[in-house]
Amino acid sequence: MSGSRGRVGRIRQQHEGTILKAAEHVFARSGFQGATMAEIALRAGMPKSNLHYYFGTKVEVYRAVLAHILELWLAETDRFTPDADPREALSHYIEAKMRLTAERPDASRVFANELLHGAPEIGDYLRGALRALVADKSVVIRGWIAAGRMAAVDPEHLFFSLWALTQTYADFETQVGAVLGRSNLGPADYRRATDHVLNLVLRGCGLMPPAAIEEPPCST
Repeated sequence: MSGSRGRVGRIRQQHEGTILKAAEHVFARSGFQGATMAEIALRAGMPKSNLHYYFGTKVEVYRAVLAHILELWLAETDRFTPDADPREALSHYIEAKMRLTAERPDASRVFANELLHGAPEIGDYLRGALRALVADKSVVIRGWIAAGRMAAVDPEHLFFSLWALTQTYADFETQVGAVLGRSNLGPADYRRATDHVLNLVLRGCGLMPPAAIEEPPCST
């Protein structure tokens, strides 16, 4: 009996994951107001009735998408602990955020659009749980600074900078691609961007010696 429940649970999890990925795509392009349950069901490859079995309304799907995005992003702050190496923790976080930006650009765009509209669905979360998490991790960073393990920076604004530096490659991919002469960003572009962000942040935090960055060859 327990095995049957486990299979049902796994199937439900798989279907919900498919729906959330499809919803990310639709919300990123149509916004909350423009998106429809029919579009999401079509993108997910299932009848609309099946979609309603898992999520009764568009608002429920939208909130689940936002919650999943935040879960993915914030899980990567787990390495910000008093005993952790600051360079390793920051490097891991940057690598993870850039990987998620490359793999789930629509997630970042949905989140950015929610904020641009005043965060009507996640405002309470931002003022509550997110604020508490940043406060907790900022205490850790201040501890690293006090122990002389990294340069003095403003911890809260360090997080703002990290979010801006990593998410811009999804939110403004069109602009970045246009300047680089790309129709879209590929693995090499993301590797170059990740190395740049790592170098910029780690040097700014006093966690690596200044070093010249080798300029990539100009594309013609």
